[in-house]
Amino acid sequence: MNHSERLAAFVALGQRLTTISPDELTRLAARARSQNGWFDEPNVQAAVTGIAHLLAEEPLRHWAARYPPEPTTVRQVGVVMAGNIPLVGFHDLLCVLLSGHKLLAKLSADDTVSMTWVIEELTRLEPRFADFIQVLPRLNAADAFIATGSDNTARYFEFYFGKKPHLIRRNRTSVAVLTGQETPGELARLGPDIFQYYGLGCRNVSKLFVPTGYDFVPLLDALQTCEGVLNHHKYNNNYDYNKSILLVNGEPHFDNGFLLVRPSTALVSPISMVFYAEYASEIELVDQLTDIAAQTQCVVSAGGRFAGSQPFGRAQSPAVDEYADRVDTMAFLAQLP
Repeated sequence: MNHSERLAAFVALGQRLTTISPDELTRLAARARSQNGWFDEPNVQAAVTGIAHLLAEEPLRHWAARYPPEPTTVRQVGVVMAGNIPLVGFHDLLCVLLSGHKLLAKLSADDTVSMTWVIEELTRLEPRFADFIQVLPRLNAADAFIATGSDNTARYFEFYFGKKPHLIRRNRTSVAVLTGQETPGELARLGPDIFQYYGLGCRNVSKLFVPTGYDFVPLLDALQTCEGVLNHHKYNNNYDYNKSILLVNGEPHFDNGFLLVRPSTALVSPISMVFYAEYASEIELVDQLTDIAAQTQCVVSAGGRFAGSQPFGRAQSPAVDEYADRVDTMAFLAQLP
C-alpha cells in the first residue's frame, strides 16, 4: 500500500463511523461495558464520534501532508495502549499505520472490545492492513515503542524499552480557567469537559483556577444539566464515598448533589470531584499554570479567551494534530532509523 491508499482507507473508516446504526452501536457498547463497567453507551458513542472527527477527510489530508509519505525503512512499532476511555489508543494506531510502519499492539485489558472492533472495521475496508497489524500479548519483536501509562508504569517502560527508540507518556490532566464573568451558557459548556467519560480521561478537567473570592453558585447551577452521571452506579458510589470522607473530616467544599468542589494544591482529583485554586492576578495565574505545564494536557476557558486555552466544551474533541503529552507522534515515527 502506498500513502494515498492508506489515507483513503482511514477516510473510509471515518465515513463508516459516521453511519454506524444505533442498533450496532448499542451492541458494541453492551460488549464493551461487559468488559469495563465505565464504558456505557453514551461514552462509547462519544468515542466513536471523536474518532470520526479525527478522520474527517480535509483536515486528515492536510495533517498527513506535513510528514514524509513513506518511511525510510518499515519498522515494527510496538504500542502499549491505555484503556481508561474507549478507543483511547486509536490515535497511535492511526499514526503508526498512516506513516507506513507495522503496528504491534498490546491492547489494554480494559479496552479490547472497542479496539478490536475498530481494527476489524479498518481491515474489512482495506484488507491489506491485515499484514500491518498484529495484536500481541508481548512486544519483544518491536523495533520501536510507544507507551502510555501512569507515572509509575512510565518508569517501567523506560527500563524495558530504553535501549530502542521510544515515546513514553505519563499522567496528564486538564484544567479550566474561570474569571467570574462567564455567562450561564458558557459555564454549562464546561460540563462535558468535566463529566464526559466520568472524568477518567487526560482531557477531563480535574482542577479549576478561580479568582479570589469566586462565587461557585452560578457554576454549580449551570452544571445541573449533567446530573445524569449519578445514573451510573460506579460514579454514584464514588460520589457517595468522597462526600462522606469530606463530611467526616469536616473539610470545606461545595456540593451540587453530584459534583464535589474543594480547594487543593493537588492537580488530579478523584472521580466525582474537582479541585480548585485561587489566583489574585493574571500574573499569579500564569505562574500557577506554568508550574503545572508538564502535567497538563489542555487548558480551557470561556470562548478560549485566556491565552493558550481552548473554549469550554472542546477538551474532549481534539483535532488530529493535538498530540497526547504535546509530543509529535508522527515526527517520532518519521525519524525512526
